[in-house]
Amino acid sequence: MNKPSEADNVLRVVDPATQTGALKRMGGSNSDTWNTMLANQVLDSLWTKYSGESYKNLQREGTVAGLVGIAPQDELEGMIAVQLIAAHHAAMECYRRAMLPEQTFQGRNEALSQANKLSRTYATLLEALNRHRGKGQQKVTVEHVHVHSGGQAVVGVVAARGGGDQAILKEQPHAKSIGHEPQQTVWCEDKEREVVQSARNAQRPMPHARGIIPRSSEGE
Repeated sequence: MNKPSEADNVLRVVDPATQTGALKRMGGSNSDTWNTMLANQVLDSLWTKYSGESYKNLQREGTVAGLVGIAPQDELEGMIAVQLIAAHHAAMECYRRAMLPEQTFQGRNEALSQANKLSRTYATLLEALNRHRGKGQQKVTVEHVHVHSGGQAVVGVVAARGGGDQAILKEQPHAKSIGHEPQQTVWCEDKEREVVQSARNAQRPMPHARGIIPRSSEGE
């Protein structure tokens, strides 16, 4: 009987970049060797001890369809995807065992406890997948806003118009334009007096000059 040669024990590595990746939607890789390995791993995690042949086929086909539906885009997503499906199957099996009519109270509690842990693991894996895909939500919290005397706090999107001397608040139900109020003219009885601009966006008359003494003619 011929013994295996050393050449038979050498692992032949194929560059995934040179492969077509026909099964990439299952494992996220251009290497179908990797994709097939992940698919077999998740199929081996199925609980099929008491399943008939027809139901076994249904479990396998459904698992592969779920893996394709997740559609991992790279090897990392492929590993997360198969763990998601495995955690789901294990959690559902624990839930099933907890609902058995002959299940003891202690056995029911243990099964539900394991199902709870598996469900948490599933949620963690799903969050990791979404974060890897850039779907994580960002939240900004404003804790303290200090407004000094005479100042105004503006929260929202501010867009300038009219040459930049006026701002409008958007997305604020009670917001109003910030700018110069319409100027008003204040009239006095003496219309010959000159009207000047005041600092309060109003107008008031210029008072008469004081301290001017008219010169008298000589001899008077």
